[in-house]
Amino acid sequence: MRKMNYAYYNPNPQGKAVGDCAVRAISKALGQTWDETYAGLCLEGFLRKDWGNADNVWGHYLKAHGFVRSWIPDDRPDCCTVERFAAENPIGTYVLSMPGRHVLTVEDGVIYDSWDSRNEIPVYFWARREPPADRSTRA
Repeated sequence: MRKMNYAYYNPNPQGKAVGDCAVRAISKALGQTWDETYAGLCLEGFLRKDWGNADNVWGHYLKAHGFVRSWIPDDRPDCCTVERFAAENPIGTYVLSMPGRHVLTVEDGVIYDSWDSRNEIPVYFWARREPPADRSTRA
């Protein structure tokens, strides 16, 4: 199901779509299964003594996987919707954070989420510094 620059994405094995948006978004951004991402965030949360879906936990997890955080400029908060962000960033992988703790992924200009969140307003985003290494060439 694709609608303009939105694509339905929900890798949750049970089909649940509430409370695990960070897991869903990060699994897409890293090319991991939902289970791999959930386990990784649980371990990161254990090490930081916080829940896996806490911003500081999943932020450190993304940083460890080659992402850097940037803030949406203060002069643009009312005009930078997720849809506009996706249009202005047609290449790359981004994990966006919205007020109210919602998280989604934009990859190569396409919004991946379990609902059409194009009109939401992001506060900050994580961007992949470089493309992931090809696992088949690792020794």
